[in-house]
Parts: sequence; structure tokens; C-alpha cells
Amino acid sequence: MTTIKDIARVAGVSVTTVSRALNGYSDVNEDTRKKIAQVAKELNYSPNSIARSLVMKKSKTIGLLVSGFTKESVKDNFIVEVLAGINEFVSGSDYDLVLFNTNSSKQREKTYTQLCRERRVDGVIIQGIRTDDPYLHEVVESDIPCVLIDIPLESTNVSHVTTDNVLGAEKAVGHLIDQGHRTIGMINGHEFAFVSQQRLEGYYAALDHAQIKRHPSYIVNGAFTEESGREAANQLLKSHPEITAIFCASDLMAIGAIGAANELNIKVPEDLSIVGYDDILLASYISPKLTTIQQNKFQLGYEAARLLMELLTNQSETHRMVLDTNLMIRGSTKQMKG
Repeated sequence: MTTIKDIARVAGVSVTTVSRALNGYSDVNEDTRKKIAQVAKELNYSPNSIARSLVMKKSKTIGLLVSGFTKESVKDNFIVEVLAGINEFVSGSDYDLVLFNTNSSKQREKTYTQLCRERRVDGVIIQGIRTDDPYLHEVVESDIPCVLIDIPLESTNVSHVTTDNVLGAEKAVGHLIDQGHRTIGMINGHEFAFVSQQRLEGYYAALDHAQIKRHPSYIVNGAFTEESGREAANQLLKSHPEITAIFCASDLMAIGAIGAANELNIKVPEDLSIVGYDDILLASYISPKLTTIQQNKFQLGYEAARLLMELLTNQSETHRMVLDTNLMIRGSTKQMKG
């Protein structure tokens, strides 16, 4: 295997000069740099990234730390699309990407800060972590640069990217109100998700704007899964048969709600209108096709990677990015009669 000593011998320069040339230092003569690069190419030199990271004190590696990357999560494809966006940006840089899944037994035994330090990542993107997770605050308060997805915390070392969840929920519930609905239920996610808090705020804002009385009993929490949506809808529709529409804080829960309605012989959208959130791939394939709030999951990942790179290169102009959402009207909602 070719080493920098071999390159130095063939090029007729010192090992130090080769090292500084290959690592991009500006104090190396341009002709010398070109000669070293040519010799390195002819000798098929491949740099030892571990050794380089020890010298440069940078690993040129960033981490993606996710929670809940399970068989169930593949169904909504959310994390996969975010990952694709991160990879798209990172692949155009000289950084590598490492995935940490906090659900694995090996990684549950360690704090997020320990994981980052052991793998020597220069920075980390965090997605899907609960707000009550003590390890989240530990890594945010550390000196490790990090970007949070859908967790609106920021500081010198911390940026975040999210979509406008309040406005997105307002659009969803506003659409139902425009169709004549006045008894609108909500299936929210668990209380330890920032998006749940924000989508509930948007739900209430739409009701208040239309001067529709709030009914806290019309709100049931799920867990962002199809089964939890089915159970929540079952509970909601049996307890409050007057409900004519339901806003769900995720598409998977909305799909579960449609299943529950079918089991109760309630027709969607003739008897019950349902709106989801996310616009996952399944939303346009189920029957009826799901009216939902579309957020650009690929863009979430891409912008998270860009924000992290700005933190790592000290070029950060902003620590916050909020992306727009779109209302996708399909077959699960219908204008009320009369």
C-alpha cells in the first residue's frame, strides 16, 4: 500500500511537504502541489482517513440520529425521504454520513453524546426524538454542532429545520370548515412531540377563526401509527357520533381512522370527512385517496444537512428554517349536504 513516504521519495520532497500539500495547506508552492498530486495519482495513493482525522482533528463525518426507525416506520417512508435529502446534500461534499438508530439495543445503552464522540462525528442531525428525552438536552447543551428536525431549539451550536405545522393544521381544519363541518374531531400524536403541540395549536386557531366552540373531548391522542389512529377514531366516533370530520396529525393515523370508520359502517367521505398530515406515498393509493397536508420531507433533510455544513464551516447566517406546506385535496373529504 502506497504511503506518503513513497510519494515524498518519488517526488523528491519531504514527508511534511507531501502531507501539507495533500491536506490543502496554502504554504505549499503550486507547482510542487501539482507534482505531488500527479505522483500520488500514478502511485494509486489512497489517504488513510482515520490517520488524517487524528491529524486534522476532524473526521469529515456527520451523523444522523433517528428514533423509531423500525419496520412500522417504513410504511410511512418519512425517515427514508428525510435520509434521501440529507444524502443528496452530503454526497456533493467531502463528508460521509453515519446512521444511528436510538432503538437498537446496543445504542440504547449509551447517551447520544457518547455515540457522537465514539464515532468521532463532526456534527449530527437529530430527528424523531421526544421532547422529554434527557439525552436530547445533553447533546444540545454539548459542544457538538447539531441540527434538529421538527424540534425548534437553537443556540450557537444548534440549528433547526421544520415546516410551518401551525399553519399546516390551520389549512387542514380550515378546509373542513369551508366544506360546512362544525363538529370536527382531532387525532393528535403523542404529547412529547413538538409537531403535536403545534398541530393542536393550528386546529384550535382554525376553530377560533370560524368562531366554532372548542370541545376538548373531541381530541384524542394517538402515537403516529396506523393502529393508534384506528383505536383513537373508534373511541372518538363511539363517544361523539355527532362528529362529521376528523383532522389527523399524521397520514398513518388517518389511514387507521378510515379503517375504523369502515368497521363502524360509517362511509368516508359521505358520512365522515378525514384529513391527514404529511402526504406519504400511501396517501394517494388508499381508497378513498387521502386529503392531506403535504410537507417536503426530502427538502427537510436537504436543508438540515446544509444548515449543519454551515455550522461546521462557521458560515451560519441563520439557525432556523421553516418550510411551507400545501393542502392536497383528494377523495376523503366532501362538502356537507344542506
